[in-house]
Amino acid sequence: MEPKELIKKWVSLFDEGNANELAELYHVDAINHQVANAPIHGKDAIRNMFLSEFDTADMTCIVENIFEDGKWAILEWKDPLGLRGCGFFKIENGKIKLQRGYWDKLSFLRMHNLPFPTK
Repeated sequence: MEPKELIKKWVSLFDEGNANELAELYHVDAINHQVANAPIHGKDAIRNMFLSEFDTADMTCIVENIFEDGKWAILEWKDPLGLRGCGFFKIENGKIKLQRGYWDKLSFLRMHNLPFPTK
């Protein structure tokens, strides 16, 4: 699957809140590093992260742009509450090997009435 098509599928599964199918888009030893959080290592851990996040907040990814450059896909997104972000996905053998995400965690927590970290 081409990187751009893989990201479209990722967005669709994310919007469905389908953590199990979403995790299947990742390599078994993938890394998902949302810069506001510690990196998550491995497909099973990534699945658990999505399960937890989907239980915590109702999230929707509205695509603004998807760019492709070789093995990389870049997703610019927003959500219905006005939060914006960007994800970088390195695709190898049709699976996500590395994902880096940038978004404003403090605004996300406020928008969803979630507690702020105490550290």
